[in-house]
Amino acid sequence: MGKTKTKNRWLIALSAVGIHLSIGSVYAWSVFTKPLASEFGWDLTNISLTFSIAILFLGLSAAFLGHFVEKYGPRKAGILSAIFFGLGISGAGVAISMESLPLLYLSYGVFGGIGLGVGYIAPVSTLVKWFPDRRGLATGLAIMGFGFAALINSPIIQGLIGSVGIANTFFILGSAYFIIMIASSLYLEPPKKGWLPEGYKEKIKTGKVKALQDLSQLRANEAVKTKRFYYLWFMLFINITCGIAIISAASPLAQESIGLSAVAAAALVGVLGAFNGLGRIGWASVSDFIGRPNTYTIFFTIQVIAFPLLIITDHPVIYQILLAIIYTCYGGGFASIPAYIGDLFGTKQLGAIHGYILTAWAAAGLVGPMFASWIRETTGSYSQSLIVFTGFFAVALIISLLIRLDINRLKKIQTSENQDISV
Repeated sequence: MGKTKTKNRWLIALSAVGIHLSIGSVYAWSVFTKPLASEFGWDLTNISLTFSIAILFLGLSAAFLGHFVEKYGPRKAGILSAIFFGLGISGAGVAISMESLPLLYLSYGVFGGIGLGVGYIAPVSTLVKWFPDRRGLATGLAIMGFGFAALINSPIIQGLIGSVGIANTFFILGSAYFIIMIASSLYLEPPKKGWLPEGYKEKIKTGKVKALQDLSQLRANEAVKTKRFYYLWFMLFINITCGIAIISAASPLAQESIGLSAVAAAALVGVLGAFNGLGRIGWASVSDFIGRPNTYTIFFTIQVIAFPLLIITDHPVIYQILLAIIYTCYGGGFASIPAYIGDLFGTKQLGAIHGYILTAWAAAGLVGPMFASWIRETTGSYSQSLIVFTGFFAVALIISLLIRLDINRLKKIQTSENQDISV
């Protein structure tokens, strides 16, 4: 039998980007809200509930199907994701044809959401294994695709709605995403056991790089019994809750705080989407050099300072720069978490652990926007919620320091065990 050719890890990364660019289109949901409201007279709150249901099912399916990803591999998981997501988006077209809001919730929200969750984790756990030398960069690449998806998909959706109508837009998108996701999934596979990138072994031998030492190799059900799992969960939950609240209110917030026109505020939202995407690749790459614990401490330090500044500044340029920085931290938090999970729990069941951690996203997706809207309604201003978020980030900053104590304790145990073995 001939030697099987090792796949190109950069093409594996590209496949991951293909899947994430497709499922990330969920972030362009707001493009549908006005056309749906004007065509059917549906309430805006009821329309945006579709998005909330999709994010809820993203978190739930990531948690419940993480073990499926580990058991059957990224290819089958990617295909499963393509089927659910393709059906969900195309089903939304059927729902629109029938003018049925419940059917829209079921198709786009439930089916689409399940496709989202599986598709999100399937390629990421594989990428971590293909890039032991650049974990952050690899996961940042894929998750950047998710961040940039709204930027790419929004004008396409806008154009399609104008030319073929809402229902046909869903049919076209559902078919296109299905094809892209299937093609991307078919190339995915984990590397052979013990595989290392070319030249990496030599670099380790010559001391040019330090071999990656994971803190432990735990199964998902063991990981959830550790303190550090919950530290990660709460850090992600706070980062997403506050980030999603800002994202869901970015346009009215900018109009209210610095007097931007509706058109200028909409343009700003698009530009901020780019910073969300750039933050994913940028911060995740930086985390390879400064370490994940430092990266998260920097995120929360920046935001503890930036959020109060948003309240007190009325200078348009400074205000928009602050929002851009906050968006990079939001995106970076997503992109750095899979690499952090690998560092702390190893790659044995990374997909399943990542799935469990992503329940923080489902919870935050429900809490963040609702909380920001509630504050706006009770106080008449969004700025009050920014004060509360500053408090949340102070808590996250403390957690990012506490997790270091846990990491250092485990490192000491490892060192003493290694010394005992060498003796």
